[in-house]
Formats: sequence, structure tokens, C-alpha cells
Amino acid sequence: MKPAQVTPCHCQTARQGARQLTQFYDRHLAPTGLRASQYAVLSRLGRLETASINQLAEALVMNRTTLGRALRPLQRDGLVRVGPGADGRTRALCLTAAGRDRLAAGLPLWRHAQDAFEAAFGAAEAEGLHAAMGRVVTALPG
Repeated sequence: MKPAQVTPCHCQTARQGARQLTQFYDRHLAPTGLRASQYAVLSRLGRLETASINQLAEALVMNRTTLGRALRPLQRDGLVRVGPGADGRTRALCLTAAGRDRLAAGLPLWRHAQDAFEAAFGAAEAEGLHAAMGRVVTALPG
């Protein structure tokens, strides 16, 4: 009997690449005390200015529980403020002055990580990867 052909798992390959890339950005952002995932939360919240937990979770393509865990150290460190939302049932998130300062401190390090990734991977390939993962986000149900 012929053994079944094993097809590479797309999910596993994407997760391995994501872990490697996350570690790469973590090393670049280390002087700020932020991990890449925390920098992403601060960056998106900085662009939104104020957002509910649901709005931020949707913008980051995260579930609320995962976002809640990610917010705890940012809130503890005084980088994000969580207050009452518009209708009393929601909670509003915003960056504090310290959060804006930390985000600003991370920006040149993040840019350096972007440039270093493009240098190692190729600018056209990085753009293609970005486009492909964007299609994954929009093509698959959440």
C-alpha cells in the first residue's frame, strides 16, 4: 500500500513564520520594554484615539479575551487607560501620555525592524506577504 502524501499545513507554516517574525520585532523593540504585540495594540489605539474593547479587538483581528490579557500589563504600566464607555455598558480605551511617549519611543525601532525585515526578505516579497496575509484576514470568516 502506498503511503498517503502529506501536504504541508498552511496554518502551521503561517504560525511558524509569525513566531519568527514576532521574535525579530521583539528584539528590535526590546529597548522600549514593549513586545511587538504590545506595540501593535498601542499603535492601533493611538490611531483610533479612543475605542471600545470590541472596536479595538476587531481592528486588531483579536478576540476580546486575548485583547483583555494583552491590555492588563499596558494598563498596569500606565500606558493605556480603561474608563467608562459611551453608554455605561461599554468600556473606553485610550492611550495615556506615558503610552503616547512609549509609542513615540518605539517608532524609530519599529521602522528599523521594518527596514531590516525588507532587507533580509526582500521589499517586493515583504509587500507580497503583507498583501497575502491581508487577503487571508478578509477571505476567512472570523
